[in-house]
Amino acid sequence: MKKLLLALAGAAGLWAQSSAQSVDMAMLLERLGSSWPQHNGDYTGQRFSPLKQINTSNVGSLTRAWAFETRTAIKATALMVDGVVYFSVPDNVWAADARTGKEIWHFSRTSLGDHLASRGVTLFRNQIYFGTPDAHLISLDAKTGAKNWEVVVADWKFGYYISAAPLVVKDKLLVGMSGDQLDMPGFLEARDLTDGKLVWRWDAIPKPGEPGSETWPNQEIMAHGGGATWVQGVYDPQLNLTYWGTGNPHPVHAGNVRKGANLYTCSLVALDVDTGKLKWYIQTSPHDTHDRDANQTPILIDADYQGRPRKLIAMASRSGYFFLLDRATGESLITVPYGAQNWSAGVDKRGQPIPREDVEPTVDGAFFEGTTTNWYSPSYSPDTRLFYVNASHGFSIGYLMPDPETGKVEDHQGGGSTSLWSENMLLAIDYQTGKIRWSRVRSGGAGGNGILTTAGGLVFTNESGRLVALDAATGKMLWHVNPGGNMSGAPMTYELDGRQFILTPVGGWLYAWALPEPATGLRHPIGQVLEHR
Repeated sequence: MKKLLLALAGAAGLWAQSSAQSVDMAMLLERLGSSWPQHNGDYTGQRFSPLKQINTSNVGSLTRAWAFETRTAIKATALMVDGVVYFSVPDNVWAADARTGKEIWHFSRTSLGDHLASRGVTLFRNQIYFGTPDAHLISLDAKTGAKNWEVVVADWKFGYYISAAPLVVKDKLLVGMSGDQLDMPGFLEARDLTDGKLVWRWDAIPKPGEPGSETWPNQEIMAHGGGATWVQGVYDPQLNLTYWGTGNPHPVHAGNVRKGANLYTCSLVALDVDTGKLKWYIQTSPHDTHDRDANQTPILIDADYQGRPRKLIAMASRSGYFFLLDRATGESLITVPYGAQNWSAGVDKRGQPIPREDVEPTVDGAFFEGTTTNWYSPSYSPDTRLFYVNASHGFSIGYLMPDPETGKVEDHQGGGSTSLWSENMLLAIDYQTGKIRWSRVRSGGAGGNGILTTAGGLVFTNESGRLVALDAATGKMLWHVNPGGNMSGAPMTYELDGRQFILTPVGGWLYAWALPEPATGLRHPIGQVLEHR
């Protein structure tokens, strides 16, 4: 029997290697099914799966099916196509059997640069694409992990690195740029799928004389800029537009040296996929001085608004505001706060918050109240018509840190903040009104994790260090488990051989969860469960 099991396990690995095929454009244009071919599942960014084998009636029976250890925190969402799971940490990519977690191949390199995070890989045709800590773009063979090509996108010595998974649109890879300590302008590039060559580039900070440059005081400040594009955007094939959020201006806290709105930082932008030209924008935090960037995932929704069907885009921004817009024109439909804050004096006629100068950071410190989110992925369920986001509410003191000799602010921060108190929560927002339908306050624990919703009526996320399944309509807890660490990325789900799996990154582990298999006398007829060591 032992020899039979080993043979079956080996056969499964060989099957996975031989069947590791590709994702074509037809697959990407479809709504999510049994696979998980993109970082957000599909182009909408909804992270909603139609799978419902695991549902509100049986989720309490979930058990761990397999586990995979990387020894480095996984902040990526895994992909699953043709029975193979692909995932990454900085400078490393793995392919594993989606049934057993058995490793198929592992690509590893060593680089300089910022190793803060790798938020995923991209699969198209037979190639895996990903960015690196030294701002390179790499293509691997999806079957073997062998490198096809590698190109330099930016100079890591200036603080650039790539953490977001590239987004495939038509014949291009859209590559966002990160920079945790970046004191340079951000940008988004389109690269050729076959060789990585540059097709177009959109700069988040306009050049002098271009539209938007009038919102900066001078060229020197614009050269420091900001506006990094480090969270993957979404894409509407019918409109031929891609939508991305941008990072904050620099210096981050010292608004006194960069008077003006500082476009196109802290903005949701719509770009033409063929040319990279800006179609429209909305600034979610004009003249930001509280590190309230717009590096959050926007979500595309085709649904009714005020009695008629609309092509909508929704974003719960780090600014603490929920935005709903017509995604063809950028027309603002709703801008409402999803929690208490004191930095804004209201909303202008374009639906943009109006910043208050009297709460900007000072040398002596300024009191700040805010409700916010971060890079972790939200989700939207067309079944409940609710937008789900992990958020936090708190109080802090914002301050400037000028050089004692020159009086000028230093580095790209220019100051900082001290937290006085905060609490984390999960919010379910009615997209048609912006009102909170239900919420759950988490008693401690980090909020840095994404959300998955399913047709089984479930929400999967992290709560106080536990992986939880909630009733999507009410927020009621239906199942939870302490996986031995905090969820560091977003859950996803897929189905193989009639069995649905939930995949969650937890620290340096990737865990697969499923309902118990039918009684066969064997817990796992193929392979074995790897226990947490």
